[in-house]
This record gives sequence, C-alpha cells and structure tokens, in this order.
Amino acid sequence: MSVIHLSSLLSPASVVVLGASDRDGSVGATVWRNLRSRFRGPTFAVNPRLSTLDGEPVHARVADLPQVPELALLCTPPATVPGLIAELARAGTRAAIVMTAGLDAAQKQAALHAARPHRMRLLGPNCIGLLSPKIGLNASFAHTDAQPGPLALVSQSGALLTAVLDWARARQIGFSHLVSLGERMDVDAGDLLDHLASDASTRAILLYLESVEAARKFMSAARAAARNKPVIVVKAGRAGQGMKAAASHTGALAGSDVVIEAAIRRAGMLRVDTLQDLFLAAETLARFAPRGEGRLALMTNGGGAGVLAADAAARVGLELATLSDATLAELDAALPGTWSHGNPVDIIGDAPVARYHTALRTLLAAPEVDAVLFMHAPTAIVRSDEIARACAPLVRSAEGRVMACWLGDPAVAEARRIFEQAGAADYPTPEEAVRAFAMLASYRRNQAQLMEVPSASEYGPPDVAAARRLIGQALADGRELLNETEAKQVLRAYGIPTVPTEATRPSADAAAEAARRLGYPVALKILSPDISHKSDVGGVALGLADEAALCSAVARMLERVGAARPDARLTGFSVQPMAQRPHAQELIVGASIDAGFGPVVMVGRGGTAVEVEADRVIGLPPLNRVLAREMISRTAVARLLAGYRDHPPAQLDAIADVLMAVAQMQADLPELAELDINPLWADEHGVLALDARIRVAASAPAGPAHFAIQPYPADWARRVDWQGTPLCIRPIRPEDEPQHRAFIDHVSADDLRLRFFSVRRELPRREFARLTQIDYGREMAFIAVREGTTPETLGVARAITDPDGIEAEFAVVVRTDLHRQGLGRLLMQQLADYLAARGVQRMVGNVLRENDAMRAMARRMGFDTDPTSSDREMIRVVRLLQAPREASAS
Repeated sequence: MSVIHLSSLLSPASVVVLGASDRDGSVGATVWRNLRSRFRGPTFAVNPRLSTLDGEPVHARVADLPQVPELALLCTPPATVPGLIAELARAGTRAAIVMTAGLDAAQKQAALHAARPHRMRLLGPNCIGLLSPKIGLNASFAHTDAQPGPLALVSQSGALLTAVLDWARARQIGFSHLVSLGERMDVDAGDLLDHLASDASTRAILLYLESVEAARKFMSAARAAARNKPVIVVKAGRAGQGMKAAASHTGALAGSDVVIEAAIRRAGMLRVDTLQDLFLAAETLARFAPRGEGRLALMTNGGGAGVLAADAAARVGLELATLSDATLAELDAALPGTWSHGNPVDIIGDAPVARYHTALRTLLAAPEVDAVLFMHAPTAIVRSDEIARACAPLVRSAEGRVMACWLGDPAVAEARRIFEQAGAADYPTPEEAVRAFAMLASYRRNQAQLMEVPSASEYGPPDVAAARRLIGQALADGRELLNETEAKQVLRAYGIPTVPTEATRPSADAAAEAARRLGYPVALKILSPDISHKSDVGGVALGLADEAALCSAVARMLERVGAARPDARLTGFSVQPMAQRPHAQELIVGASIDAGFGPVVMVGRGGTAVEVEADRVIGLPPLNRVLAREMISRTAVARLLAGYRDHPPAQLDAIADVLMAVAQMQADLPELAELDINPLWADEHGVLALDARIRVAASAPAGPAHFAIQPYPADWARRVDWQGTPLCIRPIRPEDEPQHRAFIDHVSADDLRLRFFSVRRELPRREFARLTQIDYGREMAFIAVREGTTPETLGVARAITDPDGIEAEFAVVVRTDLHRQGLGRLLMQQLADYLAARGVQRMVGNVLRENDAMRAMARRMGFDTDPTSSDREMIRVVRLLQAPREASAS
C-alpha cells in the first residue's frame, strides 16, 4: 500500500493533457474542456497534430513542455501509453490518470515498470478520471461538474460516478474528491482510503465496490480510515453466485458477498444497498450523534406520522425508548388529556408554539431518551417557521440528538432551513428518518467491534503438535479428508468437547464390539474418504438400542450406500454413544477459505437442513470472545439460544470459545482447507460436538500469511532478565487493557505530558481501547510485563508505520518509579529489531526539547537530530534502520 504522491494526484499544482483534441465528442476534447473550466493552475496540452487549442499553445512532445507538470492526463492510444509514462516519469511528473481503454496485460506492466522507479502514481487505465472541486479540478470526461463539499467518493464504476454527479448536483450535495478507479493497475481503494483518512477536507468517505483484490491491504486501510471518519460502502453483487459444491457446508455457504459483508463490519464501516441510502447514511453520520444506546423518541403533531414512524421502526427491529413515569408526568402536565400517553408522543394537531417547545425540552432532558425524531405536518393554527424558531435553541443545545421531518414542501421550507442551520438532520418522510436511524445503529455496532475489549478462551493452549500429526498422516496417505475419528481428535486437541467415537472395520461384528465398550444406545455412521455428507446417502443411523438393532442397521446402511454411491470406498464405521441433551440447540461451526479474503469462520443453525435454512454468519479471523459473541448474536438461532419456556439459556461463552478455537486452528494449521462441526450441541451445560469433518490441502491455504487481518504476532514475544527480574517483552493484546490502565496509574502527570505533549490527568476508555486493540499490519506496541498472579505492565514502546512502510514514528513510556534502569532501552531495541525485520527504513520520533532523558537515550541508541527541526518546543530524532530500497508504488 502507498500514499506516495497521492496528493499530486488529487490536488496537483499543474496539469497536462496528452491527447488533447479539437474533435467534438472525443475524450481528449472533453477532458481538455473540463480541466480548463475552473482549474486555476497551469495547464498544458500535448498533441503533435495541433499547434494551438482554444487559444492555448499545444506542444508536440512531453520534452517540449515549458515546465514539468505535477499531474498528467492520458487520452492517447493504448500503444503509446507506456512510452509516455516513461517520458513523464523521467521528467519528474508525480502522477498520471490513464483514461485510455484497451491496454493489454503487457502494456499495463510496461507502464508500471516505467513509473515505479520514479514513484509515479497511476490511476486507471480505462477510468473516467477524478474531480477535486475544492481546487476547481475536473480531470475527467464526466458530463457535469461537482460542487465543493465534505464527502469523498471512490468508485470502481465510472458509469456510477457520473450518475452520482447528476444525482448529487440536483440535491446540492458537495464533494471533496470523486475518483473513478478504472482497472486499478496501481492506485486502488486501499491507497485512497489511507490518503482520505487524513484529508482535512473530507468528513466522510463513500465507496462503491464491485470486488476487493488485495484483502489484507484493504482491511488495514479500511480499519485505519474508519477510526477517523465514517466510511460507507455500496457493494454490488449482494445476490452472490449461489451455493457451490464443497466438501463442507461451510464451504458451500461462505459465498463471496457474505464474506465481504463480514469484512465491512469488522472494519467498522457501514454497508448500504442503494445510492440513495449512501447519501442518506453520509448525511446522518455527519450531522447526527445520539448519546448512549440510541434510544429514540418520536414526537409528532399528527398521529398518522407517529404510526408510520413506529411501524418503520418495527420493520427494522428498532426498539423505541420507553418513557419513564417522571417523563410521562411532566408531559401530562404540559399536554392536553387526549395526548398519546406514550412513545410516539402525539402532542395533538392544535398544538401552539409553547406546547412544541415544552414537549421537545422534556424529551431531550429525559435520561431514557437518547435522540428525538421531531415530526410536524403544517396546520392553519400556527406557522411552521414560528415553531422552528422557538425550538431551534433546543436543537442547537442538544447537538446531534434531533432528527427532523417537516412534512410538506413550500409550507415548511423555511422551518426546515431553520432546523438545518441549528444542526438537525432533516428527512422528507418518517420512514426515511427511521431507516437512517437504523443505519446509524448498525454503524455504531460495527464501530464497537474496533473498540471492544475481549476476554480469553477457557480452553487453554491447544495441543498443536497432536493436530499436526493427524493432518500430516492423512496427507502422507494421500487423503484430503480426515475420517470422523481423526477430525474429532483435532477438535479435542483444541479443547472442543466431543462425543466419544470409535472407528471400526466395515463389519457388523466390529461395530458391535465398539458399541459394547461405549454402551447402548449408539449412533452408527459410514466412514468413506469419498463421502462427505453421510446423511445424504443413508450413511447415518441413530438411537440403536441393542446389538440386534445395530447389526440390522449395518446391513441396511451398506445396501443404501452401495446403491447411492457404488463408486465410494468404504473403510469402516464410526460408533458413538447417543448423547442425551434434551435442551440442546443444533448449531454449525465451520471454517473455509475465501478466494479473496482467505480463511473465514462460520456459525449458524446446524442439522441436516443447514444449507436450506442458510442461517449463518461469517467472521474473519483472528477472533476474540467479544467478536465471537457478536457473530452468534446475529444468527437467527440466537433467539433460541437465549432461552424460552422450559429451555434455559445456552452458555454463549462456550460457543464463542469454539469459534475462537477454530480461528486459532486456521492460524496454527496452514493445511486446514475446510472444517465443519455439525451438529454442535449447545445448552445450559456447554457445548458438545457430535460430528466433524475436516478437509486438508498440501498447498497450505490457511495460516497467518493468508489472513485478511494480521493476527497476533506471538513469535515476537521475548523473555529477558532485567535488573535480576525475569520479564516478558511481547506485543500488546486487546485483553491487556485492565493492566494497561493500572500501568498508566503509575505514570506521573509530567511523564504523561512528555509522552502525549499535553496535560492529561487521565485517559478516556476509548483511548485505552485504541492503545491496546491495534492493527498489527501497521502498528506495533511492545509491553514489558512482570508476570505473576497479577501481571504488571512496566513500560511500553509503540510505533506506527506509514502506509508506504518506509518510516515508523515511535513513542515510549516507562513507569515513573522505574526510570533510569534500562527498561526503556530494552523496549526500544526490540521495537527497532521488529521494524527492521519488516523492512522499515527509518525510525523517527518527536521529542520535547525539555525531555533530556529521552534525548539522551535516543543519542545512545544511534538516533540523530533531524537538522530540519525548527520547532521551538520539539525536535525530531531519526535512526536509519536500513538503506533505502528501490521504490515501489504498489
């Protein structure tokens, strides 16, 4: 990933059009006209056929240009593109937009090869271009211009970008940038997310995606961007490609769209289905921020509007605020006796201005109300604009907590304007307002995934060696499928409870002998490397009460399986005692490999109809218990797991631990291609795996290298001796938050000031979550831990690497009572070793000039003072970790 020279792409000082034309309707003519319409920087044209164009000189070659343009727009035939890129790159042009279509693979590679040594960025080919309205830049062949505003749009479809321009212009919606990505030979969505995340002119980022190529890069950029500002996604292809043939139910159910849905949620972004919802969500997220849990009160002067809003809330599963006795009493005192006495709050159609003001003030003051949807239909009793002026101060003081729906058009236009200026988010209908609120609730849930603090699994460390032996033996035997007994042994190696199972020869006598050891009643299942779904061919018999029933079942099973799959090799039977768990719910937990995002985990309702019911939720590893429980909560079967009638609630943590164990298998066992635990029984006693199937592959499709989200780098944990005390210096984990809080309590206010460059008495909870739940793909924090009954964090060294992987900015803090004992240097050295191993070139830091101790340690560790440091209060220190490598824009 890289943000190098993206500012030159989006905000250039000068632009050249290669292929600028005088032919009406051509791309070259349209791009030239659009560029010169409002852009005030120098513009140049290159076309060997022309000498002037619109009164401006036209140059025959790049070499003839009077100055080096920062951005180039290419509208020339495909064969010319690589050579022109080479000329421009050598001259010093920082970025180019290749609008030309039809480049073949060799031409694209040649263009990239010419650009990379000079770090020149390429957008396209086959793209409409981009617009940056703030600087008047229209570097596109779009049919209309855009207004300046706070939204950035990045689209993988050029046609959709032009449709958005038309749609937004009619609605007075403005943009900071609009970018058509085209065929993405260099600049992609991940690069632009990284750039726009820190772009001061962008308040929210809108994405239109059709596919995601570099999943880890995209997820890292998306998670970083979503921490800074709202990121809203329209993803095409929700219908998906349907079920595919696979050895596991998980492989069949984990289609590409549900995986992308999981990725969007995990990254803290919001997915919507339509362009209208895209802008509706952007407006809502930018202007509306309810407090607390988002409990909504409906206020209206007409019962119909309130009913419509309440019905809309019921359809999307949105619970309205329950008004307290105190709030009801206060409203009773102010409203006529015929008011609705509940939520929605109908203040009656003859309401004067004072009644509106009192009702809104009461609802905003109610602790059980987080937000208010203010609905008004115009009447002849009182002017709408008078109501708006009276209530506007309340709206302004309750910043981000009021949604408004002024029903009508000319009669309420001034009232709508007054409320919008006061900060209310405005919607044309009650249903649209409620839909927007539901989007906000989804967004808040997704954001919470970035900040939750997990707890550890209760299963303890797995027996990885035992699992690897089983997989290795299967591969050595030339088998992809583990038999049921082997699969359950792998589960037990990771602490997952399984029903006892014995594998036997394919005979009634052998099966009966196993049943006598296990005890009747038993279940009998066929074992065959060629049969994955045993029940589909009659290969399962349940509740066999005695030996006679077992022998009869063996005969019938061999006959059925032989008729259904005469080609299948029968290696034996598995026999297991019938488990008795009358309250258990049947679940499926699985793992598979997505073509784009790598390993994924699934949970949902299990049993034989799993693919028909399709109640499943996909998650991306690595998982913790919080993320695992969130996955479970989104299944339909979660309502049954919560308990009903005589069924007590199931142990959700036990199910979550199974999900965590499966995710850990994907990290520890690279050969794990597909896994099903179906059914997994879950009840008040915990979980029990009744059946399991595992497919392995010598190509090792799993493992941390294939995760879309970089997992915990456990191999960077080191044990050291410090002042005679054994310490563990390791990467920070999300579950370290409690001990990190205790650590900060041992850091003086002055040390916190030196670390954060401001006076801070304490850190908010959100800040602790951000410090402990990090993206290991671009950030690292090593903590020094004194282990024991209650582990203690003694110090932390942290570095955030730029998206180009060239420079990492560090910070270090040690407990105040442990200064000058070498702990900071230990942490800093491990951090430097880690960054060097990742190929980072420079380690840099900003140090207050008064921080003599930090400056001295930096000198001892080989840091130099940046001679360009001119800040009166701060200096920049730099340590070279390795020689600069050859530039790469990808």
